[in-house]
Amino acid sequence: MMEAQAHGASADLRKVGLHMTKLKVTGLPRNYQLFHEALFGHNRSIGAEIAALGPNPSQAMLDDIGLKYHLVSHCGLVAEKSQADAVRMLRDVAEQLAESLKKKQSFARTVQTVTHSVSGDHAQSFANFTAEMDFLNASLTNLMLYETELTEKLRNEMEKLETLERDANAARTAAATDRITGLPNQIALINRLTELYEGAESPGTALILVDIDDFRAFNSKYGPQPANLLLKKLGALFRKTIKKDDFVARMSNDDFGFVFSNVGLDVARTIAVRLRASVEGTMVYSTSDKSDPGRVTISVGIALCSDASSPAQLLASAQSALATAQSNRRQPVQIYARAS
Repeated sequence: MMEAQAHGASADLRKVGLHMTKLKVTGLPRNYQLFHEALFGHNRSIGAEIAALGPNPSQAMLDDIGLKYHLVSHCGLVAEKSQADAVRMLRDVAEQLAESLKKKQSFARTVQTVTHSVSGDHAQSFANFTAEMDFLNASLTNLMLYETELTEKLRNEMEKLETLERDANAARTAAATDRITGLPNQIALINRLTELYEGAESPGTALILVDIDDFRAFNSKYGPQPANLLLKKLGALFRKTIKKDDFVARMSNDDFGFVFSNVGLDVARTIAVRLRASVEGTMVYSTSDKSDPGRVTISVGIALCSDASSPAQLLASAQSALATAQSNRRQPVQIYARAS
């Protein structure tokens, strides 16, 4: 099964590469994800927008599409753009404040000159005195107009900075969210595991990985829309399964990851068994194929935080247990053991 999945993924990657070569698109990692979404994803609008660009599209236009649809590979571009825009805005503000300081210094010199002129010539006419005051008043008026404009500019720049901050936060959220199920994604799961090991040690934490049995065959047989609907329903089911302090993420095409706190080995096994029973009892679809029972099953791999010294080792241990479960349908729930 694992070999078949790997072969399918390789074939998809070749199709993506050929399509990019045909359109003369640079082989950047984010372009591969963009075209993979266009060819195999659930949103057909991406492919339509790429096709509208014609051959040899500019990288900027391709990036705009990736940003529009919040692809994970493009979220870093939002952060880079936001940072560059913020630096530019702050530089403009600094220049405007410097100009304001110059005008204030000029006005101060004008006041000093007028004061010296008035105090130094007691015999000057009332008309000259009035002219001096009019000049001083005009200078003050110009300064106040500039200060008013500067205040409005600074307010606008602050609003832009706030918008950039919201966009950056939205990009970070999009980067850690699965678009089909709405669950956290693999990036979020890795962050959660990293926080687990960097913070105070959490007693009895288990990582449980779930794989949908024969999902690629289901996708090939019924198409991407039913497959995505299945993923959404599973995501909703899994979300209801966990408690407040627990965590679930969709890791890849048909894999989900759970982090359960304050559980031992026996409890983790019980949770896994209940998960599998819940999926089998809930996820049923109609089919006219007598060879297809219309029932979804899953394979489950379990690893304990206490048996791993790092997030990578914990994830590798759970993946090893999951692979064992996938290869033995009679024992679909497997626990990683150091001795193995």
